[in-house]
Amino acid sequence: MRVSTKGRYGLRALVDLAEHETGKAIPIREISERQNISEQYLEQLFATLRKAKLVKSVRGAHGGYMLNHEPEDITVADIITTLEGPIAPVDCVIEDDFCNYVDKCVIHGLWAELADAINGVIENMTLADLRDKAVKEKKNSKKVKQEKTEAK
Repeated sequence: MRVSTKGRYGLRALVDLAEHETGKAIPIREISERQNISEQYLEQLFATLRKAKLVKSVRGAHGGYMLNHEPEDITVADIITTLEGPIAPVDCVIEDDFCNYVDKCVIHGLWAELADAINGVIENMTLADLRDKAVKEKKNSKKVKQEKTEAK
């Protein structure tokens, strides 16, 4: 199971949006520049996220995107499943009629347990959690740079 660029870039973009939110819409160009993701690709992702009501768009000179909910109320699972679909290591965990062998399959339990573990993590981690980690890492990075500069 792999999360595609849709899921990875969409998650990065929403963490960026949460981190820089000031109550005003943030232009997609700014997110694009900070995250090094093309504006066109972000527009596609944000269209999907808007349809799922995770973000809202603001038109006009001061237009852009805003979160439609508080970061604490948006889980990583909300974002990933909106962009990727259900998360599972194999299709038989998602689709009941996928395999005729599922009743006799010893390994099916392993796949189901793995899917539950993955989904448990992403359902319990919020956009606020990731935003807070990003802010903390940036502060630590600035502190290390400052210490190196002062040591010279």
